[in-house]
Amino acid sequence: MNISVAIDGPAAAGKSTIASLIAKKFELMYINTGSMYRAITLICMKNNIPYQNVEKVVSIIKNLDMYFNNNRLIINGKDIEDEIRSLDVTNNVSNYAAIREVRDILVSIQKNMAYKYNVVMDGRDIGTVVLKNSPLKFFLTATAEARARRRYNELNKNGILVEYNDILNDILKRDYIDSNRKESPLKRADDSIEIDSSDLSIEEVVNIISNHIKEYIASLCSN
Repeated sequence: MNISVAIDGPAAAGKSTIASLIAKKFELMYINTGSMYRAITLICMKNNIPYQNVEKVVSIIKNLDMYFNNNRLIINGKDIEDEIRSLDVTNNVSNYAAIREVRDILVSIQKNMAYKYNVVMDGRDIGTVVLKNSPLKFFLTATAEARARRRYNELNKNGILVEYNDILNDILKRDYIDSNRKESPLKRADDSIEIDSSDLSIEEVVNIISNHIKEYIASLCSN
């Protein structure tokens, strides 16, 4: 029995937190596709490779050994999970993620993971591209203000001083780029279940998704 759970949604909608909890609850492999795009962004920025130089960006990707260990991304043997959460990476990742060649390579890797393992993936195009045939698709959203407030609280909790309005503006900018890019724009799959988490707790969202997964597993077992 192969299970693939797709969780899509805009920036700061809580996808990573929810997907991680779902993975633990159902013993699935959690593939944080956003972390993969963040890793490309981080490495390119460290090497002064702008997103406009597609050839060099692709060359960088082809020389990376990328895998997850306990939900943390390892690149060429180094844990870079903390580095890819920086504001610089956050503000630039949409530009690198919009490159068709980058998406083609990473989508191929992600599809191969889903073929081999029971997975939960979160990102921008999981339900529409990577796991488009999965019967378990969810679109997690929230108002821009709610998402900005969560990100603001998270950063301040970690000792990173930021302005709420700056976070809100960055989220609105990323929403526009993600929704209007040519390659795999952010959009809700027609057969996905939309969950507005603006006024929901993490536990409530996890319970909603869990109930759908349980129903799906029960239907498989009854056949």
